[in-house]
Amino acid sequence: MKAFRDETVERLSRASGLSPEAVDRLLVVAEADRGDFALPCFVPAKERKAPPPKVAAEIAAKAEAGGRVAQITAAGPYVNVRLDRARLAQETVEAARAAGPAWGHGSEGAGKTVVVDYSSPNVAKPLAFHHLRSTMIGNSLVRLYRARGWRTVGVNHLGDWGTGFGKLLLAVELWGHGPITAQDPRGLNAMYVRVNAEIAKDPTLEDRARAWFKRLEDGDEVARDLWRRCVDLSMREFQDVYDRLGVTFDHVTGESFYEDRMPGVVAELKGKGLLEESEGALVVRVDRPDDEKEVPPCLIVKSDGATLYATRDLAAAEYRRVTFHFDRALYVVDVGQGLHFEQLKRVLLRAGHPWADAMRHVPFGVLLIGGTRAKTRTGQVVLLADVLDEAVERVEGVIREKNPELADAAEVAKAVGVGAVVFSDLKNRRINDIQLDLESVLSFEGKTGPYVMYSHARACSILRKHGAALPAFPQGGGALLSDAGEQALVRAVARFPERVARAVETDEPSEVATHLLDLCEAFHAYHARGSRDPALRVLTEDATVRAARLHLVDAVRVTLAAGLSLLGMAAPEQM
Repeated sequence: MKAFRDETVERLSRASGLSPEAVDRLLVVAEADRGDFALPCFVPAKERKAPPPKVAAEIAAKAEAGGRVAQITAAGPYVNVRLDRARLAQETVEAARAAGPAWGHGSEGAGKTVVVDYSSPNVAKPLAFHHLRSTMIGNSLVRLYRARGWRTVGVNHLGDWGTGFGKLLLAVELWGHGPITAQDPRGLNAMYVRVNAEIAKDPTLEDRARAWFKRLEDGDEVARDLWRRCVDLSMREFQDVYDRLGVTFDHVTGESFYEDRMPGVVAELKGKGLLEESEGALVVRVDRPDDEKEVPPCLIVKSDGATLYATRDLAAAEYRRVTFHFDRALYVVDVGQGLHFEQLKRVLLRAGHPWADAMRHVPFGVLLIGGTRAKTRTGQVVLLADVLDEAVERVEGVIREKNPELADAAEVAKAVGVGAVVFSDLKNRRINDIQLDLESVLSFEGKTGPYVMYSHARACSILRKHGAALPAFPQGGGALLSDAGEQALVRAVARFPERVARAVETDEPSEVATHLLDLCEAFHAYHARGSRDPALRVLTEDATVRAARLHLVDAVRVTLAAGLSLLGMAAPEQM
């Protein structure tokens, strides 16, 4: 589609006098019955102080069709462009099938590096279901950036330091080493929940927890030994879940990794005259005269000398810049941390690090269970492993009922069950809150992961029924794909690469997920029409038409498989 868009932009630029860049910014995808692209003329009309319909008519009158552009007409304030549909079908189908798994890939990120900080759970407790959001959004962004040519560094920045660990060590002091000895991460989590409940009743315990963390920071042997055993136990449990999700990282470190780097950060801020004392603590002021809302100082060192999350993140940012030389750094962290990342960036900029402008907070909404936000410290959580187990079990029951002859039903159920949970997250705009509802998540109908995976399996089934290798795409085969349903599929396949590129531009995996849903809807509508009208069937008697339609179905299959892979999901060939 890019070649068609570029040619459209060139012709409209010549006719309008606008720069190609200006035309490209304004150009939108049109409804199929109006054309393929539309140029709204409100902006140029305002500049020319003329009515938009008049400007649109003037541009359309000067524009010349030809090549990939079949027609340029005015309709009210819009210039509508209709492409050569036969050529679009021919080039799209051939390009998608030639690219295969690399369909949707691009090269605009070549020579650039992006660091993606995602998942990043607190250790000493199992992965809860709400960890799915950061984990899978980040995993998809790594895949998307890599597909568009970027060098990617996936980072799992584990929460293995801080006052929360002081609370856990206090819990071990109060109630013993049982969960650690038994290698029971859930028991460890239960102790964490219990100690938070006790602190709520007796606030003096908070001071004891802080004291434990101070011992940890000071290198106390007992504290360090307990801490390491808790971390190791958690990491084994984490890895089991990551393996099930197909998630990998290039760089796994805890906040503790930056322990010996934090003094350097504090010294740098002090040397540059940025540290100020506030009630015994050390802070950096980051407010600006043009701030619409108050931005409080960033707390760097507590009054007792202990470091904070911000101190460790500053050290991590500088380490990543020096180590990976990133052009962009993403922090896939919930929306509630917006102020923290704004403070973080401002401190670095004040310290004379202009590269901090390349740091992006990629916020996401919360995951609700029964309408309530999950809270680990109060025990209001559903464990991610339990959700995956239930999803797989339910899907396997459905698959065995619908397709009892399927040989590897258990393996397919694992892929579909896990994929269903992943897709239920990624189909949403990441900033939105989402609600856990397994009944909807696991449905094979509607806007779900199983629906998309089933669509891929259906395309594979049609190709299998052909019973032989695909014949060559017929000469002029694009002209044979003229039915409205076929044209809808061509458009959806053709626009897939630009949706992938947009997903990277906006750090929004839902761009890909929603496009796959649109493609599936068009594909099932086309298949349904063929079931009713033999003339529209893919496996029609006419060998030439059959060949063209098989190639189109294969292009649909390629697009679905590529999109599912970019979301971190499998593409089963049978279900």
